[in-house]
Amino acid sequence: MAGKDSIISGMAGRYATALFELALENKAVDAVKKDLEAFDAMVEGSADLNRLVRSPVFGADEQLKALSAILDKAKIKGLAANFLRVITANRRLFAAREMIRGYRALVARHKGEVSAQITVAEKLSDKNLAALKSALKSVTGGKDIDLDVKVDPTIIGGLVAKVGSRMVDSSLRTKLNAIKFAMKEAR
Repeated sequence: MAGKDSIISGMAGRYATALFELALENKAVDAVKKDLEAFDAMVEGSADLNRLVRSPVFGADEQLKALSAILDKAKIKGLAANFLRVITANRRLFAAREMIRGYRALVARHKGEVSAQITVAEKLSDKNLAALKSALKSVTGGKDIDLDVKVDPTIIGGLVAKVGSRMVDSSLRTKLNAIKFAMKEAR
Protein backbone atom coordinates (compact mmCIF):
# COMPACT_ATOMS: atom_id res chain seq x y z
CA MET A 1 0.00 0.00 0.00
CA ALA A 2 2.46 2.66 1.16
CA GLY A 3 5.23 1.24 -1.04
CA LYS A 4 3.44 2.64 -4.09
CA ASP A 5 3.27 6.07 -2.49
CA SER A 6 5.29 8.72 -4.30
CA ILE A 7 5.12 11.38 -1.59
CA ILE A 8 8.46 10.32 -0.13
CA SER A 9 11.52 8.90 -1.81
CA GLY A 10 15.13 7.96 -1.30
CA MET A 11 16.70 6.18 1.62
CA ALA A 12 14.69 8.12 4.21
CA GLY A 13 11.51 7.32 2.31
CA ARG A 14 12.23 3.61 2.30
CA TYR A 15 12.82 3.59 6.06
CA ALA A 16 9.70 5.70 6.70
CA THR A 17 7.60 3.43 4.50
CA ALA A 18 8.87 0.29 6.23
CA LEU A 19 8.12 1.78 9.65
CA PHE A 20 4.67 2.92 8.55
CA GLU A 21 3.76 -0.53 7.22
CA LEU A 22 5.02 -2.16 10.43
CA ALA A 23 3.09 0.33 12.58
CA LEU A 24 -0.04 -0.28 10.49
CA GLU A 25 0.26 -4.05 11.03
CA ASN A 26 0.70 -3.53 14.78
CA LYS A 27 -2.11 -0.93 14.99
CA ALA A 28 0.39 1.53 16.47
CA VAL A 29 0.41 4.29 13.84
CA ASP A 30 -0.57 7.10 16.21
CA ALA A 31 1.63 5.91 19.10
CA VAL A 32 4.67 5.72 16.81
CA LYS A 33 3.88 9.16 15.36
CA LYS A 34 3.61 10.67 18.85
CA ASP A 35 6.94 9.15 19.95
CA LEU A 36 8.74 10.17 16.77
CA GLU A 37 7.42 13.73 17.06
CA ALA A 38 8.64 13.86 20.66
CA PHE A 39 12.11 12.72 19.53
CA ASP A 40 12.10 15.21 16.64
CA ALA A 41 11.22 18.05 19.04
CA MET A 42 14.06 16.98 21.35
CA VAL A 43 16.55 17.04 18.46
CA GLU A 44 15.32 20.44 17.34
CA GLY A 45 15.54 21.84 20.86
CA SER A 46 19.01 20.58 21.76
CA ALA A 47 22.21 21.53 19.96
CA ASP A 48 24.05 18.63 21.64
CA LEU A 49 21.47 16.04 20.58
CA ASN A 50 21.40 17.51 17.08
CA ARG A 51 25.18 17.16 16.92
CA LEU A 52 24.96 13.53 18.15
CA VAL A 53 22.37 12.72 15.49
CA ARG A 54 24.07 14.48 12.55
CA SER A 55 27.80 14.15 13.22
CA PRO A 56 29.75 11.31 11.57
CA VAL A 57 32.42 11.72 14.28
CA PHE A 58 30.44 9.56 16.71
CA GLY A 59 30.58 5.81 16.14
CA ALA A 60 27.45 3.68 15.98
CA ASP A 61 28.16 2.23 19.44
CA GLU A 62 28.54 5.70 21.00
CA GLN A 63 25.36 6.93 19.30
CA LEU A 64 23.43 3.81 20.34
CA LYS A 65 24.51 4.10 23.96
CA ALA A 66 23.61 7.80 24.14
CA LEU A 67 20.38 7.32 22.19
CA SER A 68 19.23 4.48 24.47
CA ALA A 69 19.72 6.68 27.54
CA ILE A 70 17.83 9.55 25.88
CA LEU A 71 14.94 7.30 24.79
CA ASP A 72 14.64 5.81 28.28
CA LYS A 73 14.63 9.25 29.91
CA ALA A 74 12.02 10.53 27.41
CA LYS A 75 9.93 7.36 27.91
CA ILE A 76 9.98 6.58 24.17
CA LYS A 77 9.41 2.85 23.90
CA GLY A 78 8.11 0.19 21.59
CA LEU A 79 8.23 0.39 17.82
CA ALA A 80 9.51 3.98 17.64
CA ALA A 81 12.40 3.29 20.04
CA ASN A 82 13.30 0.08 18.22
CA PHE A 83 13.20 1.93 14.90
CA LEU A 84 15.54 4.66 16.17
CA ARG A 85 17.92 2.01 17.51
CA VAL A 86 17.92 0.13 14.19
CA ILE A 87 18.68 3.24 12.13
CA THR A 88 21.44 4.08 14.60
CA ALA A 89 22.97 0.60 14.27
CA ASN A 90 22.70 0.95 10.46
CA ARG A 91 24.51 4.34 10.61
CA ARG A 92 21.42 6.17 9.33
CA LEU A 93 20.63 8.29 12.40
CA PHE A 94 21.73 11.41 10.48
CA ALA A 95 18.55 11.06 8.36
CA ALA A 96 16.17 10.47 11.29
CA ARG A 97 14.40 13.83 10.99
CA GLU A 98 13.79 13.30 7.26
CA MET A 99 12.46 9.81 8.02
CA ILE A 100 10.13 11.28 10.64
CA ARG A 101 8.82 13.83 8.12
CA GLY A 102 8.22 11.00 5.66
CA TYR A 103 6.41 8.96 8.29
CA ARG A 104 4.19 11.93 9.17
CA ALA A 105 3.34 12.40 5.49
CA LEU A 106 2.39 8.73 5.19
CA VAL A 107 0.19 8.93 8.30
CA ALA A 108 -1.50 12.08 6.99
CA ARG A 109 -2.17 10.45 3.62
CA HIS A 110 -3.52 7.33 5.34
CA LYS A 111 -5.91 9.41 7.45
CA GLY A 112 -7.00 11.62 4.56
CA GLU A 113 -5.27 14.63 6.04
CA VAL A 114 -3.22 17.21 4.21
CA SER A 115 0.31 17.77 5.45
CA ALA A 116 1.45 21.38 5.73
CA GLN A 117 4.95 22.62 6.52
CA ILE A 118 4.86 26.03 8.15
CA THR A 119 7.92 28.14 8.96
CA VAL A 120 7.46 31.06 11.34
CA ALA A 121 9.85 33.56 12.92
CA GLU A 122 8.67 32.82 16.47
CA LYS A 123 6.50 30.24 18.22
CA LEU A 124 2.79 30.66 17.46
CA SER A 125 0.22 31.02 20.21
CA ASP A 126 -2.55 28.42 20.39
CA LYS A 127 -5.02 31.02 19.08
CA ASN A 128 -2.85 31.82 16.03
CA LEU A 129 -2.18 28.12 15.42
CA ALA A 130 -5.92 27.40 15.41
CA ALA A 131 -6.56 30.33 13.04
CA LEU A 132 -3.82 29.12 10.69
CA LYS A 133 -5.22 25.58 10.74
CA SER A 134 -8.69 26.93 9.99
CA ALA A 135 -7.44 29.05 7.10
CA LEU A 136 -5.55 26.12 5.60
CA LYS A 137 -8.56 23.86 6.06
CA SER A 138 -10.71 26.25 4.01
CA VAL A 139 -8.07 26.35 1.25
CA THR A 140 -7.82 22.54 1.06
CA GLY A 141 -11.54 21.92 0.68
CA GLY A 142 -12.24 21.11 4.32
CA LYS A 143 -9.60 18.39 4.74
CA ASP A 144 -7.99 17.97 8.14
CA ILE A 145 -4.55 19.55 8.36
CA ASP A 146 -1.44 17.98 9.89
CA LEU A 147 0.79 20.95 10.69
CA ASP A 148 4.56 20.67 10.88
CA VAL A 149 5.59 24.02 12.36
CA LYS A 150 9.25 25.06 12.36
CA VAL A 151 10.61 28.19 13.99
CA ASP A 152 13.25 30.04 11.94
CA PRO A 153 14.08 33.53 13.25
CA THR A 154 15.96 34.36 10.03
CA ILE A 155 12.66 34.94 8.18
CA ILE A 156 12.27 37.98 10.49
CA GLY A 157 8.45 37.94 10.41
CA GLY A 158 5.46 36.55 8.55
CA LEU A 159 5.40 32.91 7.54
CA VAL A 160 6.20 30.42 4.81
CA ALA A 161 3.50 27.81 4.18
CA LYS A 162 3.92 24.74 1.99
CA VAL A 163 0.87 22.54 1.36
CA GLY A 164 1.47 19.82 -1.18
CA SER A 165 3.06 21.43 -4.23
CA ARG A 166 1.80 24.91 -3.31
CA MET A 167 3.96 27.34 -1.38
CA VAL A 168 3.18 30.80 -0.05
CA ASP A 169 6.10 32.88 1.19
CA SER A 170 4.91 35.94 3.07
CA SER A 171 8.05 36.26 5.15
CA LEU A 172 9.49 39.67 5.84
CA ARG A 173 12.90 38.46 4.65
CA THR A 174 11.49 37.67 1.19
CA LYS A 175 9.68 41.01 1.00
CA LEU A 176 12.85 42.89 1.98
CA ASN A 177 14.86 40.97 -0.63
CA ALA A 178 12.25 41.87 -3.28
CA ILE A 179 12.51 45.55 -2.35
CA LYS A 180 16.31 45.35 -2.42
CA PHE A 181 16.18 43.76 -5.88
CA ALA A 182 13.69 46.35 -7.16
CA MET A 183 15.91 49.16 -5.90
CA LYS A 184 18.95 47.68 -7.69
CA GLU A 185 16.92 47.43 -10.92
CA ALA A 186 15.80 51.06 -10.64
CA ARG A 187 19.37 52.36 -10.79
